[in-house]
Amino acid sequence: MVQLNVDGAVAHVELDRPDKLNAMDPAFFEGMVTVFRDIDARAEVRAAVISGRGRAFTAGLDVLAMMPKLPIQPGPPDGARQGRLHQLIRDLQQAFLAVERCRVPVIAAIHGACIGGGVDLITACDVRLASADARFGVRETKMAIVADLGTLQRLPAIVGPGIARELVFTGRDFDAAYAERIGLVNRVLPDAEAVKREALALAAEIAANPPLTVQGAKRVMNEAQRADIDRGLEYVATWNAAHLITQDLGVAVAAFVSKQTPEYEGR
Repeated sequence: MVQLNVDGAVAHVELDRPDKLNAMDPAFFEGMVTVFRDIDARAEVRAAVISGRGRAFTAGLDVLAMMPKLPIQPGPPDGARQGRLHQLIRDLQQAFLAVERCRVPVIAAIHGACIGGGVDLITACDVRLASADARFGVRETKMAIVADLGTLQRLPAIVGPGIARELVFTGRDFDAAYAERIGLVNRVLPDAEAVKREALALAAEIAANPPLTVQGAKRVMNEAQRADIDRGLEYVATWNAAHLITQDLGVAVAAFVSKQTPEYEGR
C-alpha cells in the first residue's frame, strides 16, 4: 500500500490503495515503518513528501480489514487480551512515530478525505498543504474510540488546545479553508495536482539547504515535545487497553456496517 520513489534529494511516499480511498489496513502500518526506515538509511534524501493516489489522501482506518487483528470481543475479564490490545496499539503508533522522527522534514500533500487515522498521519508530518476539496475529521470519537495513534498528543500543539478539544469532542468534519484558518495546514491549493506540485517544490527548496542544519533544526524542535508525546502515547494505549471494549463500541461498529445512526448509552 505504501510506495516510495526517490528523485535526487526528495523522497515521495504515496499511499496506493485508491479503490479503498487509501484506507489504512495492516499493510499500511507495516509499510510505513519499512519505507521510513529506508528513507532514513538513504544519505542522499534531504526531504520527503507524502500523498495519496486516487480520490482521497486517506479515509482513515479500514475497520473491517483491521478487525481480525483487534482483540476487542466482549467477555469476562481477560488480562492476556488486554495485554495484547495494549501491545497492538503501541505497534500501530510506530507507523506515525516513523514519520515524526524521520531524519528529514516530511510534507503532507492532502486532497479529498483525510479522516481519523489521516489526521494521526498529517499531524506527525512537519508541514501540511491541502487542496481546496480536502476534508478532515477526528472520526474516532463518533466510533466510540479514544483516538490512540497520535492525534490527541500532536493536534493541540498545532491548532491550540481549545480548537483541538472542540474538533475531538464533536468528531465533526471540517473543510480545507477552516483547516488553514486554524493553522492545521500552511496553505490551500486549487486541486490535488497543484498541492502535490507545491509539496514537491517545497521539498526541493528545503533539500537545497545545508542538510545537517535542517535535520538538526527538526531534531531540536521535536525534542521540545518528545517526552510529552511519548508519555501521552503510552497513556492512551494503557487507557484503551482498559476501556476500549464497551457496548458503545459494538453499537458503533454495527452502525458503521449497516450505515445506520448509532444511539449511545455510555456503557
